[in-house]
Amino acid sequence: MIGPWQIAIIVVLVLLLFGGKKIPELMRGLGSGIKEFKDASKEENEEKK
Repeated sequence: MIGPWQIAIIVVLVLLLFGGKKIPELMRGLGSGIKEFKDASKEENEEKK
C-alpha cells in the first residue's frame, strides 16, 4: 500500500525530473489518453450488445 510519504516523494521526483513547465503538458497528454481509452471501451461495449 502506498502511503502519503511515498506519494510526496514521487511528486517531488517528478517535479525535479520534468520541471514545472513540462508538467501541464504531461497532464494534458495523460488526460487525452484516458479520454481515448474510455471512448474505445464505450465503443467496444456498444458493439457487444
